[in-house]
Amino acid sequence: MSGEPKDTATHRSADMGDAATEGLRPRTGQDMKSGNSLFKSFGYAAQGVKSASGERNFKVDCVAAVLAFALCALLQVPLWGWAAVAVCIGVQLAMETMNTALEAVVDLASPGLHPLAKRAKDCAAGAALITACASIVVAGIVYVPALLKLAGVS
Repeated sequence: MSGEPKDTATHRSADMGDAATEGLRPRTGQDMKSGNSLFKSFGYAAQGVKSASGERNFKVDCVAAVLAFALCALLQVPLWGWAAVAVCIGVQLAMETMNTALEAVVDLASPGLHPLAKRAKDCAAGAALITACASIVVAGIVYVPALLKLAGVS
Protein backbone atom coordinates (compact mmCIF):
# COMPACT_ATOMS: atom_id res chain seq x y z
CA MET A 1 0.00 0.00 0.00
CA SER A 2 1.01 3.65 -0.17
CA GLY A 3 1.54 4.13 3.58
CA GLU A 4 -1.39 6.55 3.96
CA PRO A 5 -3.69 6.20 6.95
CA LYS A 6 -6.67 3.89 6.46
CA ASP A 7 -9.21 6.69 6.78
CA THR A 8 -7.77 9.04 4.14
CA ALA A 9 -10.83 11.26 3.89
CA THR A 10 -10.80 11.96 7.63
CA HIS A 11 -7.04 12.57 7.57
CA ARG A 12 -7.32 15.07 4.71
CA SER A 13 -10.31 16.76 6.36
CA ALA A 14 -8.36 17.26 9.59
CA ASP A 15 -5.45 18.84 7.68
CA MET A 16 -7.70 21.23 5.80
CA GLY A 17 -10.01 22.17 8.66
CA ASP A 18 -13.48 22.82 7.31
CA ALA A 19 -12.26 22.65 3.69
CA ALA A 20 -13.84 19.22 3.23
CA THR A 21 -17.25 20.69 3.91
CA GLU A 22 -16.61 23.86 1.87
CA GLY A 23 -15.82 22.36 -1.51
CA LEU A 24 -12.15 21.65 -0.69
CA ARG A 25 -11.32 25.33 -0.32
CA PRO A 26 -7.82 25.68 1.14
CA ARG A 27 -7.57 27.29 4.56
CA THR A 28 -6.69 30.95 4.58
CA GLY A 29 -4.91 33.06 7.17
CA GLN A 30 -8.32 34.42 8.17
CA ASP A 31 -9.57 30.85 8.84
CA MET A 32 -6.58 30.17 11.06
CA LYS A 33 -6.89 33.56 12.79
CA SER A 34 -10.57 33.06 13.65
CA GLY A 35 -9.69 30.00 15.76
CA ASN A 36 -7.13 31.85 17.90
CA SER A 37 -7.86 32.77 21.47
CA LEU A 38 -6.84 36.18 22.77
CA PHE A 39 -4.16 34.49 24.86
CA LYS A 40 -2.75 32.72 21.80
CA SER A 41 -2.71 36.00 19.85
CA PHE A 42 -0.65 37.64 22.59
CA GLY A 43 1.73 34.68 22.37
CA TYR A 44 2.21 35.26 18.64
CA ALA A 45 2.81 38.96 19.29
CA ALA A 46 5.43 38.12 21.91
CA GLN A 47 7.13 35.81 19.39
CA GLY A 48 7.25 38.74 16.97
CA VAL A 49 8.91 41.01 19.55
CA LYS A 50 11.36 38.23 20.42
CA SER A 51 12.19 37.81 16.75
CA ALA A 52 12.77 41.55 16.27
CA SER A 53 14.82 41.75 19.48
CA GLY A 54 17.59 39.80 17.77
CA GLU A 55 18.18 42.65 15.32
CA ARG A 56 21.12 44.99 15.93
CA ASN A 57 19.09 48.22 15.75
CA PHE A 58 16.47 46.87 18.16
CA LYS A 59 19.25 46.12 20.66
CA VAL A 60 20.69 49.62 20.20
CA ASP A 61 17.24 51.09 20.78
CA CYS A 62 16.85 49.04 23.99
CA VAL A 63 20.19 50.34 25.32
CA ALA A 64 19.11 53.89 24.41
CA ALA A 65 15.80 53.29 26.23
CA VAL A 66 17.58 52.27 29.43
CA LEU A 67 19.83 55.33 29.19
CA ALA A 68 16.82 57.59 28.50
CA PHE A 69 15.00 56.36 31.61
CA ALA A 70 18.18 56.64 33.69
CA LEU A 71 18.56 60.22 32.51
CA CYS A 72 14.94 60.91 33.51
CA ALA A 73 15.74 59.71 37.02
CA LEU A 74 19.07 61.53 37.22
CA LEU A 75 17.63 64.84 36.02
CA GLN A 76 14.47 64.46 38.12
CA VAL A 77 12.29 64.86 35.05
CA PRO A 78 8.63 65.60 35.81
CA LEU A 79 6.02 62.93 35.20
CA TRP A 80 4.94 64.39 31.82
CA GLY A 81 8.55 64.04 30.63
CA TRP A 82 8.71 60.39 31.71
CA ALA A 83 5.49 59.81 29.77
CA ALA A 84 6.86 61.52 26.65
CA VAL A 85 10.07 59.48 26.82
CA ALA A 86 8.09 56.25 27.33
CA VAL A 87 5.89 56.98 24.30
CA CYS A 88 8.96 57.72 22.16
CA ILE A 89 10.58 54.46 23.25
CA GLY A 90 7.40 52.50 22.50
CA VAL A 91 7.00 54.07 19.08
CA GLN A 92 10.66 53.47 18.21
CA LEU A 93 10.61 49.81 19.26
CA ALA A 94 7.34 49.30 17.38
CA MET A 95 8.83 50.91 14.28
CA GLU A 96 11.92 48.69 14.47
CA THR A 97 9.63 45.67 14.79
CA MET A 98 7.63 46.76 11.72
CA ASN A 99 10.88 47.35 9.83
CA THR A 100 12.01 43.81 10.66
CA ALA A 101 8.64 42.41 9.54
CA LEU A 102 8.69 44.33 6.26
CA GLU A 103 12.24 43.21 5.53
CA ALA A 104 11.20 39.57 6.07
CA VAL A 105 8.21 39.93 3.73
CA VAL A 106 10.34 41.62 1.06
CA ASP A 107 12.98 38.89 1.34
CA LEU A 108 10.25 36.25 0.95
CA ALA A 109 8.67 37.96 -2.05
CA SER A 110 11.90 38.98 -3.73
CA PRO A 111 14.85 36.80 -2.70
CA GLY A 112 17.01 38.33 -5.41
CA LEU A 113 18.11 41.91 -5.75
CA HIS A 114 15.41 44.17 -7.14
CA PRO A 115 15.11 47.98 -7.12
CA LEU A 116 11.59 47.87 -5.67
CA ALA A 117 12.70 45.51 -2.89
CA LYS A 118 15.51 47.92 -2.04
CA ARG A 119 13.10 50.85 -2.10
CA ALA A 120 10.68 49.11 0.28
CA LYS A 121 13.46 48.21 2.72
CA ASP A 122 14.98 51.70 2.54
CA CYS A 123 11.59 53.32 3.19
CA ALA A 124 10.97 51.11 6.22
CA ALA A 125 14.42 51.92 7.59
CA GLY A 126 13.73 55.59 6.86
CA ALA A 127 10.55 55.43 8.91
CA ALA A 128 12.57 54.13 11.88
CA LEU A 129 15.07 56.94 11.34
CA ILE A 130 12.27 59.54 11.35
CA THR A 131 10.92 58.28 14.68
CA ALA A 132 14.44 58.25 16.13
CA CYS A 133 14.96 61.87 15.05
CA ALA A 134 11.59 62.86 16.52
CA SER A 135 12.65 61.18 19.78
CA ILE A 136 15.79 63.32 19.85
CA VAL A 137 13.63 66.44 19.55
CA VAL A 138 11.45 65.22 22.42
CA ALA A 139 14.60 64.48 24.45
CA GLY A 140 15.67 68.09 24.04
CA ILE A 141 12.28 69.34 25.17
CA VAL A 142 12.29 67.02 28.19
CA TYR A 143 15.93 67.02 29.30
CA VAL A 144 17.14 70.59 28.68
CA PRO A 145 14.66 72.28 31.07
CA ALA A 146 15.25 69.55 33.66
CA LEU A 147 19.01 70.00 33.35
CA LEU A 148 18.70 73.79 33.67
CA LYS A 149 16.46 73.44 36.72
CA LEU A 150 18.85 70.98 38.36
CA ALA A 151 21.76 73.34 37.63
CA GLY A 152 19.80 76.21 39.21
CA VAL A 153 19.73 78.24 35.98
CA SER A 154 15.98 78.49 35.63
